Amino acid sequence: MLTIAIIDCGIGNLRSVQRAFESADVSAPITDDPGTLDKADSLVLPGVGAFKDAMHKLTSTGLDAAIKTHVQERNKPILGICLGMQLLAHSSREDGDHTGLGILPASVEPLDVSGQIDWAGRKLTLPHIGWNEIDFSKNSILFDGIPDRSDFYFVHSFHVACDQEEHVAATTEYGSPFASVLEHGNIFATQFHPEKSQRLGQQLIQNFIKCCGQRVAA
Repeated sequence: MLTIAIIDCGIGNLRSVQRAFESADVSAPITDDPGTLDKADSLVLPGVGAFKDAMHKLTSTGLDAAIKTHVQERNKPILGICLGMQLLAHSSREDGDHTGLGILPASVEPLDVSGQIDWAGRKLTLPHIGWNEIDFSKNSILFDGIPDRSDFYFVHSFHVACDQEEHVAATTEYGSPFASVLEHGNIFATQFHPEKSQRLGQQLIQNFIKCCGQRVAA
């Protein structure tokens, strides 16, 4: 059985993420212990909340260094979810300037919805909450069995601005287009919450698990 460690950065409902992975028949321990990552085949970094607080938790527990070792040196797959996607960037402008994990060449910027309206003529507001389409930018293992322009569930006010466009696997429109799925080698991330996105969200999680299994078997 695969072991996929769910990293506790001190923010968010981790149990819903854990249930989504356990329903796919993998071991999915929630942990804030760097040593537990040694035993895992891959990692999940979820989160809802403040970038600064989450990074403080990661650095104070030594998880920041452990994540980088396992992802960058040992090539373990990682899936960042929502805030977890943003934490993979090198910096964030949320409530000041803060340093991220630096695993991806990207920065975290505020969504710009000033003066924007939706299809029904309503003014766009922050945070961006609810269902929205993702528009595939390239083929990704995460999208197996998922139609382009499918809806997923978002809750966020910031987005990841990638320095290298080839890392963007899908975009979403909210005021202007932003990266909603990233893929680069063993690094995957979604700005939306697959664990809250019903059947297609579970499909995406199963696709990530399939990728992890292929890498372990290789």
